[in-house]
Amino acid sequence: MNGNSSTAGKPIRCKAAICRKAGDRLVIEEVIVAPPSRHELRIKIICTALCQSDVIFSKLVDPPAIYPRILGHEAIGVVESVGEDVTGVKPGDTVIPTFMSDCGDCADCHSEKSNLCSTLPFNITPYMPREDKTRFTDLNGNPLYHLFYISSFSEYTVVDKNYFVKIDPSFPPDRACLLSCGVATGVGAAWRTAEVEPGTTVAVFGLGTIGLAVITAIGFCIYLGRIGPV
Repeated sequence: MNGNSSTAGKPIRCKAAICRKAGDRLVIEEVIVAPPSRHELRIKIICTALCQSDVIFSKLVDPPAIYPRILGHEAIGVVESVGEDVTGVKPGDTVIPTFMSDCGDCADCHSEKSNLCSTLPFNITPYMPREDKTRFTDLNGNPLYHLFYISSFSEYTVVDKNYFVKIDPSFPPDRACLLSCGVATGVGAAWRTAEVEPGTTVAVFGLGTIGLAVITAIGFCIYLGRIGPV
């Protein structure tokens, strides 16, 4: 185990925003974050954003609903410690956790047309991707479930070695935290799904993170308008 000598290999007690019941407000509680296994890294979250998916999952009643859960999946953080099998990153590096795996070995990860890793396919599970376990517990030892393998509404979280991207630490955190979901979704919609080409007329409905990412990706002249009362 490599990391901060005072915390590496040990549980960390910190605060997290927990969704305990469907539709309830998030509550700030102290939690225990387990040390990473050999193929995981533990991250200190610097900045996290709220995505519409977090809101949706906080209100779900039917499966895949499960509570109590730590939401959040758009974030940036600093590596606190890494497991023995983790390469390419070290404690102190700035990273963005991702909810899509990149094993780097399968045909899909090598393809320029897909990033849907076939080694660790995307799955809406409340656990870690390699085992049916959670890395969070409350102070009574009860499990707190994950969202999208990230759960960034915690001061610390644990992610798999295939679920992060290193980033320049000078990148503004309040912008970098949007890259793993909203920005990637908008850019992918323009470049991969719609396959926008020069000369194409594009209608973008909504100017949130995804809409602005689409506009940035297409790089065309923009006419902005609003329909409805001002």
